[in-house]
Formats: sequence, C-alpha cells, structure tokens
Amino acid sequence: MKPYKYQPKPIFKQRMDSLLKDDKDREEYWSIVHQKPVNSIRCNTLKISPSDLRKKLENLGWKIQVPYPKHPEIMIITNNLLPGQLGKTKEHLLGYYYVQEISSMMPMLALQPNEQDSFFDCCASPGSKTTQAAAMMNNKGIIIANELNMGRIRILASNLEKIGCSNTIITRNHGANICKNFKNKKIEFDKILVDAPCSGEGTLRSSPRTFQMWNPKMTLRFSRTQKLLASKALKILKTNGYMIYSTCTHAPEENEEVVQYLLDNFNISIEKIDLPLKTRPGILEWKDRKFDKQMEKAARIYPQDNNTEGFFICKIKKLGENQE
Repeated sequence: MKPYKYQPKPIFKQRMDSLLKDDKDREEYWSIVHQKPVNSIRCNTLKISPSDLRKKLENLGWKIQVPYPKHPEIMIITNNLLPGQLGKTKEHLLGYYYVQEISSMMPMLALQPNEQDSFFDCCASPGSKTTQAAAMMNNKGIIIANELNMGRIRILASNLEKIGCSNTIITRNHGANICKNFKNKKIEFDKILVDAPCSGEGTLRSSPRTFQMWNPKMTLRFSRTQKLLASKALKILKTNGYMIYSTCTHAPEENEEVVQYLLDNFNISIEKIDLPLKTRPGILEWKDRKFDKQMEKAARIYPQDNNTEGFFICKIKKLGENQE
C-alpha cells in the first residue's frame, strides 16, 4: 500500500490518542483524516429555497443528499466531482449556495441569530458564518463583520455581495482592539461569535499539510491570542446575551483551557447545545489541568463520528457584569 504523503508527528499522534476513547476510535480517526472531505454546500435562502436549489443541481446531474431533515439548507453532493467544480457552476456564481464544510455550519446553528439581534462576528473572513447568520436573520437586525487583513477583507466583501447580505457592515481592526473601542463607546451586542484563529487540527482532511505545520508551541501561542479575543468580546456582550466560542482544532489548550479562563474571570455560564450531528462533551481534565463540570456542555466534533472535519463549540451566556 502506498504510504500517505503526510504523516503525523509522534507528539501529535500521542496527544490525539490520549483524547480518543479506545483503540477502535483511534483507528477510525487515523483512517478518516487521510480521506478527502465530502462535498458539502449550504443553500443561500436569501436568494433561493432549498427545494428549488436541489432541483437545479439535480438538473446538472448531481446527486444530492440532505443529511439533516430539519436543516434542508445543508446539502452533500455525492458525485465524484472534479477539483474546483463546486465553485464553477452558474448557481454558485449567482450566490445560490455557499461552499462550506458541515462542521463549520454548526456554530451558527448553536447561536441562532434572529431578525431582532445585533450580532458581532469578531473574525469574519472569508464569511462562511457571516453569510449564514445573514440568511438566518433574513437580512434584518444588524451584523458587524470584523477582519484585520485587507486581502481577507476583499474575500469577505466579495462573498457578502454574492450572497446578497444587506444587513452587514465590515470593519477592519484587530479583534481585541475593536472590542475595546466598542466598550469605550458603550456599544454592546445581543450575540457574538469568536471563531478564533487556531492550530487547525480539525482540518487535516482538507488541509493535510497541517500535519507538517503543527507543533506544540503553536497551540500555546494561539491559546494566548484566543483568551485575549474571547475576554474582550465578552465585555461587549449584553447581559443575558450569548457568545459562541469555536475553533477548528482539538487542542484542549485552545478549547477547554480558554473557556476555563473565561469561567474564572467572568460572570458566565456554559449553555447546552443542540446540534443535528453527533458531538462529544468537552473534557474535564487534560494533563495537570482540571476543568469546571460545566465544560461537559461544550461540543467536540470528531471527523470519524460524522464524516466531517473536526470542531469545538461552546455556547456562553453572560449572567452579569464581569468579575474582573
């Protein structure tokens, strides 16, 4: 058998093996991360209904699977498509659908922004979750989509225009700095997403080079940035408002440890999440660290459970003013 081009570093394999529950679980994980991800899309309900989009795509000869009946906007194309084919159709160019990995759609399903909400997307580009929120809000309410890098802002703006988002304002700033500016101006939000920059351990299927790029120092560096972003964002969340903290990594340093930092410093609770796919609870200990019992309400998404990429999602409710 031809060996996989990219192999995990021994320390990464050891870490993942300790997170997984048994030999069968580990075997399934290490098998699926070397497989290409499924072709998944999200229907843009601002422009077309899921049933009408499905008809158009089936007319192209595509076989469409709807894995979650309560969420018909989520679709999987089961044909063997050519590289880039998903993005070359007339329907994609018209903004009828957005190419998005299924686990990446879950943070917005957990947050449930609605037409009355003010919503802040702290790290918005390329716009996957921003455009999803706009559709869920029916282009009502208001979205502030923040991004620092100008190149990524261009991608964000292009996607917002293609999807037809009209309730969204783009800002350019470091996430922590814009939160500080909002705080100084007494601007608060009903709902916030901190989909934080991370080490990307959950994206091995679509980005196998992460096997080589990963190193343990990376997780610690990201953890510091994530704590800063999430803590600044919590300060501009309204009391009784909700914030999703999410990453596309499995590293406890970037997930449970960050949430524990928030629990230790803010008057918050972790809320139970109801998602249409299989999730596992957040872990309660890692190495010499023990985490609050509430951490079990966080959701870990592993690729072998749903044939997706990996993700971590935690829904946080602000109970009152900060304890700091």
